[in-house]
Amino acid sequence: MARPCCILGIESSCDETAAAVVRNGTEVLSSVIYSQVPLHQPYGGVVPEIASRSHIEKIRGILEQALAAAFPGEVAPWAQIDAIAATRGPGLAASLLVGWTAAKGLALALGKPLLPINHMHAHLWSVYLDHSERFSPANYPQLGLAVSGGHTSFVECTCADEGALAYRLLGQTIDDAAGEAFDKAAKLLGLGYPGGPVIDRLARTVALAPGEKPIPFPLGRVSAEQPLPEGLSPELCVSFSGLKTALLTYVRKHPPQSEAEVAKIAFSYQEAIVAALSRRVEHALATGRYRSLALGGGVSLNGRLRAALTPLCQRAGIPLLCAEARYCGDNAAMIAGVAPREVPHPTPLELDIDPSWPI
Repeated sequence: MARPCCILGIESSCDETAAAVVRNGTEVLSSVIYSQVPLHQPYGGVVPEIASRSHIEKIRGILEQALAAAFPGEVAPWAQIDAIAATRGPGLAASLLVGWTAAKGLALALGKPLLPINHMHAHLWSVYLDHSERFSPANYPQLGLAVSGGHTSFVECTCADEGALAYRLLGQTIDDAAGEAFDKAAKLLGLGYPGGPVIDRLARTVALAPGEKPIPFPLGRVSAEQPLPEGLSPELCVSFSGLKTALLTYVRKHPPQSEAEVAKIAFSYQEAIVAALSRRVEHALATGRYRSLALGGGVSLNGRLRAALTPLCQRAGIPLLCAEARYCGDNAAMIAGVAPREVPHPTPLELDIDPSWPI
């Protein structure tokens, strides 16, 4: 069966309402995103009820904008679409339900195939958007690091002869995701929401004096005795709950008295997160199995993380594949892009959302 060429993607797994049209998996014809950050800033995090209500209000307009931008002047833009792809999970249930229901309705109304997409697969595919030349079977097996507000996952991705991709979870956070750890630290330090970008910017202002070291925060180590899901390695799992507790304890004992002291705390905290992630990547690459590293998710925009991973890939002799900035956060282009590489489901219209859909 020929793979669908021009796909409309819908993403509503958390607090972005997004729609996009992508041709042949990498050519982004349009990508429209409505961000709810201003709605959630007063609460310091995403409020599910507010998120789902906003998705309902915005999704029709976002879909119309995406179609109009992809096919300007076209009288019947819907006729140009070969399939509808939407995030089925993982994510917030009430948010997922809005996008998935809209996708079902469109697929039925238009008589088009419906393609259920795993949000984490899409983050790893995002490195190829607008870069078709990057995709090659020679880059597989691939190590993927998906880091966002809800997930921190180390993934093995393989490519079949026909081009379909398969995924195996190697390790993950056993508690908080990296993005969540950034958000909670920023809230504690009074830096606002979302926390990752502001901590990254603040950390760039810090220059340690000769011999000066960062504040020694824990590096997310997971005990070998820690019970883990079957198949996961403790060397590739990470825990950030202890890091957050250490930050709280430090701030209580040493309340920052200046912006410079806040900046050093933010710098040290970021160093701990980056070290926790990069050490696990280094461990995985030491096997010599992987031919590339794909870095996706909102936290993949962190400059310090990219700087730490670059020499690891250089030593391993493999490329570091990073998504364009506009495709790092939640977006529908990655949903539509990965769709032709997913194994199709025989009865997608019978599927419900799966907020905990595993990789």
